[in-house]
Amino acid sequence: MRAARLIKMVLLLQSRPSMTAAELARELEVSERTVTRDAQALSDAGVPVYADRGRAGGYRLVGGYRTRLTGLARSEAEALFLSGVPGALREMGLEDAASAARLKVSAALLPSLRDASRTAAQRFHLDAPNWFREPKTPELLPAVADAVWDDRRITARYRRGEDEVERRLEPYGLVLKAGVWYLCARVAGHGSFRVYRIDRFTAVDACEERFERDGEFDLPAFWEERAEQFARSILRAEVVVRLSEEGVRRLPYAVDALSAGEALKTAGPPDERGRVTVTLPVESEEVAHTQLTALGPEVEVLAPESLRARFARDATRLAALYRP
Repeated sequence: MRAARLIKMVLLLQSRPSMTAAELARELEVSERTVTRDAQALSDAGVPVYADRGRAGGYRLVGGYRTRLTGLARSEAEALFLSGVPGALREMGLEDAASAARLKVSAALLPSLRDASRTAAQRFHLDAPNWFREPKTPELLPAVADAVWDDRRITARYRRGEDEVERRLEPYGLVLKAGVWYLCARVAGHGSFRVYRIDRFTAVDACEERFERDGEFDLPAFWEERAEQFARSILRAEVVVRLSEEGVRRLPYAVDALSAGEALKTAGPPDERGRVTVTLPVESEEVAHTQLTALGPEVEVLAPESLRARFARDATRLAALYRP
C-alpha cells in the first residue's frame, strides 16, 4: 500500500514543476504529515525530493530526475481509452486503473505537454445518462465487466418476464445507452449473438475457462444493427396524419427519429394550406396519442378513426377549459 503511494508521489512530482504538501495530500488521500514522512522516505531511498519552505514552497524533484516506472499495464492502457466516460469507468470498477494510466502518461510527457489532460478535460466531456432520470448502477456490472476484459465465460441468470432463465454466455462487450447498460454476448455452444440488459441479471458466475473471441466481431457495428432492428420491431402500427410546416419541423422531436424519417421520406406534395399527409409507423395507438399530443394544432390525425376520435375529445375538453 505504502509502496504504491510512494510511486504515485514520484509520478506526481515528475509531472509537475512542484506541488504543495496540501496538494499532494489531496491527490494521495492522506494527511500532510504523511506526505512529509513519505517525502523523507523517498529522499532516504535516493530519490532527490527537495522541499522549498515558505508560503510559495512545496515539493519538487531536482536534477532532472526521471523515474522509469511509467510503463502502462494492460488494464491501465485499456482503461485510458475510456477515460472520457468517467461515470462508466466508476460503474465498471476501472476508475483507479484509469487514474494511474493518466498519471503515467502525464509523467512521460514533455514538460510543455503535461497540461494536455487538463486542457482536454476542460473542453470535452461526455455525459452519457439521459436527462431527468437518476441512473442506477447494476449491482452485477463490475463482475460482468471483469469477465468481458478477461474473455471468461459466465453463467448468468436473468429475468425474462415473470420467469428466470439461466444461460452460459461468452461476454463480448458492454454498451452504455442513455444510462442503461447492455451486454452483447454469444450463447455458448450456439454461436448466436444476443443483447442482455445488465439490470435484469440476478446472478453472474465467472467460469475459469476462457473463450476465443471471433476476430470478425465488431461491437459498434453489431450494436448499430441490433439497435435499428429493435427500433423497427416495436413499430407495429400505423397512423395517418396531416402536418403543418411547423409540424413537419417538430415531428422528429415528438416521435421516434426512425419513424419520423420514414414517414417524411414518403410524404406527398403539400396541399393548398401547405400541409402534408404522411403515414407514420408507431408502437401503438396509445403511444401515438401521447407523442402526437406534443404537436398540438400542428397535426391532424386522419386515421385510424379511434385515434382521431380521441383527439377530438381532447380538443373539446381543451376548448371547454379555455372558453372565456
